[in-house]
Amino acid sequence: MQNQFLLYGANGYTGQLIAKLAAKYNLQPILAGRTEEAIKPMAEELQLPYVVIDLNDTEKLETALQQVKVVLHCAGPFCQTAKQMITACLKTGVHYLDINGDVSVFEYLKTFDTKAKEKNIMVMPGVGFDVVPTDCIALQLKNKLPNATHLKLAFISVNGGLSHGTAITMASKIGEGGCVRENGMIKRTPLGHKWMWLNFGEQKLFVMTIPWGDISTAHFTTGILNIETYTGIKPKIVNILKFQWAFNWLLRTRFIRNIIKKKIKAKPTGPSDEQRLKSKSLVWGEATNLAGEKVTASISCLDGYSLTAHSSLIIVQKILMGNFKIGYQTPALVYGENLIFELPKTHKLS
Repeated sequence: MQNQFLLYGANGYTGQLIAKLAAKYNLQPILAGRTEEAIKPMAEELQLPYVVIDLNDTEKLETALQQVKVVLHCAGPFCQTAKQMITACLKTGVHYLDINGDVSVFEYLKTFDTKAKEKNIMVMPGVGFDVVPTDCIALQLKNKLPNATHLKLAFISVNGGLSHGTAITMASKIGEGGCVRENGMIKRTPLGHKWMWLNFGEQKLFVMTIPWGDISTAHFTTGILNIETYTGIKPKIVNILKFQWAFNWLLRTRFIRNIIKKKIKAKPTGPSDEQRLKSKSLVWGEATNLAGEKVTASISCLDGYSLTAHSSLIIVQKILMGNFKIGYQTPALVYGENLIFELPKTHKLS
């Protein structure tokens, strides 16, 4: 069928949102995951086809991919799952999409650009909240100030929450610090080594630096050599992080990470439908050139999970209609700075 694609990790929190929303975009996902217990009940509820595949079962994965043109990979942590999926996509000539947010995974997938072009497929990680809205802001600012040398991007979740998958991915990175792009190169930094207050109309919100995916993708999209990414946080957290040099080693131990993951799994799988309806995301960016000229932009958009469901399906739909560019790509570079405005509840703040 022309509207089918493989949705791997369909039983996860975000995967379920995508599966339930797919019909709105006239798409039919083939639900896929590691266990029948997780996939079959959802497939029966939504009346969708499904397949049970372990990513390490290369033969079965390739057989499933041969039935579709696109895979939307939603099973993280992507540092553990991207390799198997991209390898199978290259073998079968299937377009690769994921909802990754890990800088190292973006950099890893970028190395498959030549092979993807040889196979006539597109490799586009980060088709969700990370990095669609920030990538669109980055390109908008680059278009406003073509000679920009520095870029700052920030996002703030208002009344939002975390899914198990997001929280566990974060837990697997805890204690590793942050990063920025400096003179074109990715440089390790302490987490929250810079902070600032941002004005969103009547709201003044505090943000600090984190290693968001745009450290990789915004550079690819814009060519800007110096990039910092920020997120909203309580100011007192920065005071705690001043002492991270003393405890990061402990946070990196398997013992501590397993304790954190156990606590995460004991909580609800993610924000409720009601929580998501009450939540929104604020995204801000600023580009500067060597002369000190500055341009800024900001938007309000859906909560991160709802946005991911809509943006990933819009991009799947575009690919199935023949709208794609082969090789490694970023969302805004292929679909333009206004891609974010194709999603519901997105509007400019400045």
